[in-house]
Amino acid sequence: MTLKTLDNSLEVLKYFNKENPTWGVRELAKEMNISHSIIYRILTTFEQHGFLIQNPETKKYELGLRFLEYGQMVKDKLNLSDFVLPIMKNVADTVKESVFLTWLDGTDGVTVEIAESSQTIKFSVSIGTRTPLYIGASCKTIMAFLPAERKKEITNHGMKKLTPDTITDPDALLADLERIQQQGWCFTTGEYAHSVFGLGVPLFNNKREVIASLTIAGPIYRKPTEDRLPEMINVLQYGAMNIQRYFDQYSFKLYHE
Repeated sequence: MTLKTLDNSLEVLKYFNKENPTWGVRELAKEMNISHSIIYRILTTFEQHGFLIQNPETKKYELGLRFLEYGQMVKDKLNLSDFVLPIMKNVADTVKESVFLTWLDGTDGVTVEIAESSQTIKFSVSIGTRTPLYIGASCKTIMAFLPAERKKEITNHGMKKLTPDTITDPDALLADLERIQQQGWCFTTGEYAHSVFGLGVPLFNNKREVIASLTIAGPIYRKPTEDRLPEMINVLQYGAMNIQRYFDQYSFKLYHE
């Protein structure tokens, strides 16, 4: 396999996401502007190795269970379920909202652990959900602490709105990120979804580089009042402090692009 073929193959996998979980050969070839015969060979190769499966009725491809296996291996390596999840559940029980651990991956944030709210109506996403760094509290919290050149790369790449409240003006976003970095937390309403609020704080590796965020999120009608927001920030920061101590104690080799 040439490096160009490998590059195309890995690029193909990036098109399988929450918004587009299934693809047919010709529609993916058109989307990527690559010959459908090349796309067909790539998809069938991934299928043979269990990374993709083909729906026998629609003939479209979707992610296979092999990724679930690898995802669990990553979680096991980080000991998220053993140590981090109990801390997240404690935060969730205290604030009565869901809590999410989001990991930096290139120009996206990926949800890697969830402690759900006990309330009937709650905000939910799936583990593995990938979101651009410029959208919502969990991701903007991470982006705010990236080096200036990384922020510029992201804004220069182009930004799309998920909702009318998503900030896509580069200058406005950079000003917002500066404010987030100065105060140490990010509060948003309606940026990721119309009816959701989010409150996030950053997490770092032992080199003090941002690698993740811890976020509280819930339905917008339960967003914290001006009086309650400081209390919620304190609870979230205390949970993040305990997770940070765990990261620092074990000096995890947590890499990001």
